[in-house]
Amino acid sequence: MKVLNTSAFCTLAICALQAVGQDYPTKSIRLIVPWAPGGNVDITGRIIAAALTDSLGQIVVVDNRAGGGGTIGANMVAKSAPDGYTLLMGSSGSVTAGPAVYANMPFDPVKDLAPISMVQIVPMVVETNPKVAAGNLNELIALAKQRPGKMTMASSGTGSSNHLAIELFNTMAGVKFIHVPYKGSGPALAELVGGQVETMIDQLTSSIGFLRDGRLKPIAVTTNVRSSVMPNIPTLEEAGLKGFEANTFTGILAPAGTPKPVIDRLHAEIIRALRTAAVKEKFESLGADPQNLSVAQFGSFIRADLDKWKKVGQAAGVKVE
Repeated sequence: MKVLNTSAFCTLAICALQAVGQDYPTKSIRLIVPWAPGGNVDITGRIIAAALTDSLGQIVVVDNRAGGGGTIGANMVAKSAPDGYTLLMGSSGSVTAGPAVYANMPFDPVKDLAPISMVQIVPMVVETNPKVAAGNLNELIALAKQRPGKMTMASSGTGSSNHLAIELFNTMAGVKFIHVPYKGSGPALAELVGGQVETMIDQLTSSIGFLRDGRLKPIAVTTNVRSSVMPNIPTLEEAGLKGFEANTFTGILAPAGTPKPVIDRLHAEIIRALRTAAVKEKFESLGADPQNLSVAQFGSFIRADLDKWKKVGQAAGVKVE
């Protein structure tokens, strides 16, 4: 019986994987955005897709697959072939917040998705339609207490990070806003501007244009420091809600089992894009903070964020069937 030279076999396997990374990509790449157009994740995805199209030499197509608080699109990617040609524009909502509160998750964000690169950290902002008679946090809380269970607060979807931020806000402020979920920030913002809902907690990235032109009224940001692009908006901590902090993230992930050379190639190109003046200016103008984590660091961040939102969901009694 012929005995295989395991050392030679391993060398051949390594060379084959390296070749995969060098040849990749040979066709267009689909970037799944699990939210409707117009929200923070969609805006971020389109900026990154354009940059990767230039650097990889293949078209990166944005494919919006909204629903299920971002988990429908994320599950599509988790169940896709691990070849680097179907990627997820992931976020807190689809990767950590949603999976933290959904009762029957069709995928495990830690086991079924492979982190590639965090793209940005984004503050959220508590905002209202201009017709709402509240100009600051104390006035908004007082108004909600005068109308218990009647004031509406929109989110980008049930189980989203926006939704959990609302539940945390309700608990810490001692109020009860009616949660109105949408299939993404875009549709929610349209209804908020139109007056169909009264308030919202949304990523600053997708709301900033409406805040700048006065179509929405800012109350406070959810981070522990003010936004550099809208420094006049106080933090919730400054406004009187002590201990409140909630950030959201966006990042690129692939199906688990995607070859390491492919992940390494994508990570390098994403980091390179984030360092270009054009991409940095776009994100910073939207109030987003570009990131530079390693693949391993991004994986650790996801696990910690998932644990955080599980605790928030349990404390607020949120369980999505």
